[in-house]
Amino acid sequence: MILCKWEDLPPEMQNEQVRPYYNYLVQKKMTLAIKFLLDKILAVILLLILSPVFIAVAIWIKCDSTGEVFFRQERVTRYGKKFRIYKFRTMVKNAESLGSQVTTNADMRVTKVGKKIRACRLDEIPQLINILKGEMSFVGTRPEVPRYVAHYTEEMYATLLLPAGVTNEASIEYKDEERLLAEADNADEVYISKVLPEKMRWNYKGLTKQGVLEDMKIMLQTLGAVA
Repeated sequence: MILCKWEDLPPEMQNEQVRPYYNYLVQKKMTLAIKFLLDKILAVILLLILSPVFIAVAIWIKCDSTGEVFFRQERVTRYGKKFRIYKFRTMVKNAESLGSQVTTNADMRVTKVGKKIRACRLDEIPQLINILKGEMSFVGTRPEVPRYVAHYTEEMYATLLLPAGVTNEASIEYKDEERLLAEADNADEVYISKVLPEKMRWNYKGLTKQGVLEDMKIMLQTLGAVA
């Protein structure tokens, strides 16, 4: 995982708020290369181990409601590149056209099986595919939809210097995000104006704490948070 040259970054990322984070990551090139390699190896191992779970959850979803097994949504990752994130579908078919881009705790679009899958975070397992494709990492800033990235401040663009992650400290702190948005009149507006800036403060810290041991710690904390 090698950083591109500063002048090759997207124009919106070439600002003085992003530069300190970029300079720090340049000094961590070897650490980032090791992280990239370990991500791929671990993703392959987990896909093999969890293949029975994949099959079982897929059958469970198909028996519960009509629609695809996977939910694929456009998100934004490193350097502002758009990609399709893989998740097990936990909502009704065409749910995005029926409501907010974020899910609230009392969201009527979530299926019966979907509620159970989300409760134990099984819906996130297919993101191992995104890691193998190089679109995501195990630990990093959670990828946002383009609609929310359009509201990024200059400093927020620093989180796009690295691939999006499956989990990080912000994910752990806001694991009950859906409950926080449940009473909002406009979940999208509340997310953009309140939740996103607060999560970003954790994301900034994560950018400046790169290391294999740090990643392992966060992954273990994530397992503990969803257990």
